[in-house]
Amino acid sequence: MDSVDLEVLSAALAWHVAGHPTLLGTVVKTWGSAPRPPGSMIAIRDDGHVKGSVSGGCIEDALIEQVRSGELRPLAPVTLTYGITADEAHRFGLPCGGTLQIVLEPVAGHTQLRALLEAVQASRLITRSVDLNSGVATLTDGEHAPLPVFDGQRMITSHGPRRRLLIIGAAQVSRYLANMALALDYRVIVCDPRTEYLDEWDVPAVELSSEMPDDLIIRLQLDAHSAVVALTHDPKLDDMALLEALKSPAFYVGALGSRLNNARRRERLALFDLSAEEIARLHGPVGLDLGARTPPEIAVAILAEITAIKNGVVIAGSERRRPQASATAGALDTQSEAEESRNRESNASGKSHGLP
Repeated sequence: MDSVDLEVLSAALAWHVAGHPTLLGTVVKTWGSAPRPPGSMIAIRDDGHVKGSVSGGCIEDALIEQVRSGELRPLAPVTLTYGITADEAHRFGLPCGGTLQIVLEPVAGHTQLRALLEAVQASRLITRSVDLNSGVATLTDGEHAPLPVFDGQRMITSHGPRRRLLIIGAAQVSRYLANMALALDYRVIVCDPRTEYLDEWDVPAVELSSEMPDDLIIRLQLDAHSAVVALTHDPKLDDMALLEALKSPAFYVGALGSRLNNARRRERLALFDLSAEEIARLHGPVGLDLGARTPPEIAVAILAEITAIKNGVVIAGSERRRPQASATAGALDTQSEAEESRNRESNASGKSHGLP
């Protein structure tokens, strides 16, 4: 669950506890070019205070006015649809042809927001089912579903842990990647047992770990909301992380390095207890082919690929290279190999786990 959703639920519960009549809105269906996806949430207080968004601002204004005036104070959940006609789409500022459907629930004890928040904050994956006739919600442990299920009588939503990005290595690219991932609402964890790197880390709001990467991955119990990127250029550290990450349900596992070095990496991984299918999950060289040269550009390429995979976008392999990028790619390959060679010779930190 994104932190913005946690903010919406937390605000709705706090306002209810303080005695304010509060509505919790959830986008359950969209058609055409709707501005927000299904699952987007909003909390509206009786005096017009709002948290979250279902349309980027246009519909919120109408909802706030209806709530503040007392026109919209339902005793049970109601379903509202916006943008059916061209006139309504123009009135509410929806994109051409966009339509969205929202379920608005009056917050009460039986909406189970407190129990839902406690479960999510404990990293449990929860399914919330709301009976639209009574407004009563039930919570059960369940699998992640990307979209709400709605049949007019019942709304079923999935709530789970916030997405996590585990970065192996506290180097320069890691700093840019961490900052960008934070902006996209990831919980970012940076792992590097090399204290000379970790001691220089200066990006706030990032969790730091000096554990060995494989130990940390086992402890974190990576789930389908997790991504792992290995950036140390040290096979002893990167490969240890990959050995565990590729066996986990993490939705993305990538490693920095040239094509040659990633081919060698796959050969090394095949010597251990990984199947061919697990090794095939590795994204390496990491990131989309953007012709990236600088650390921030490399970070953009990595996060772009992670975002595409998270959103279910199929990325076809491509050997396309712009003429100026070919030399760059070769330079990066040479630099990558040189760095790995230096690391093999000079960096003996941590346990090797039998890796070369």
